[in-house]
Amino acid sequence: MTEAIRHIVFDIGKVLIHYDPNLPFARIIPDAEERAAFFATVCTHEWNLEQDRGRSWPEAEAVLIARFPDQEARIRAFRRHWPEMVPHAHDDSVAILTALIDAGRDVTLLTNFAADTYAEARRMFPFLDRPRGVTVSGEIGLIKPDLAIYERHAREFGLEPRHTVFIDDAAANVDGARAAGWQAIHFTGAERLRADLRALGVEVEA
Repeated sequence: MTEAIRHIVFDIGKVLIHYDPNLPFARIIPDAEERAAFFATVCTHEWNLEQDRGRSWPEAEAVLIARFPDQEARIRAFRRHWPEMVPHAHDDSVAILTALIDAGRDVTLLTNFAADTYAEARRMFPFLDRPRGVTVSGEIGLIKPDLAIYERHAREFGLEPRHTVFIDDAAANVDGARAAGWQAIHFTGAERLRADLRALGVEVEA
């Protein structure tokens, strides 16, 4: 039997906000194969994840520049052009978020995000201030899908795990939430999210 949902926790990147490093780098490295190789070997996902874990951008850049001195300009371009990587919100998902808040639902955010870029995102996307609160990985030195970040979020916001549902686009993070005793939805689109929430007894007003 599914437990009643009392707390709803949203991821941010690729759920509420579009994110794509190719947007500025299509201009910086026009050749698609060369650009893919750069992301596979220099500014990799794993490298960027360490900023989500709390590493500073100056330190992150220094690590790569020491290894790839000929790529310095491109490495520094990653942070410099970060705002171009998040050009817009996903309005249909944001509409669900705001409808749930307006209906009196308890909504919080749990995100893998560098501390300084999250501060920038808040200025760009004011709706991020509407939920009751947020756990930002880069501010606490923990990242999804580590069990500790879910436990900390639940503890700090007074969530009852079995009555909590987490929404994330990454399957590993969804699995992490379930390992913490939460219910979870793998986000693939806003309409599917509405249906998945409805199946858990959470109606979203149009």
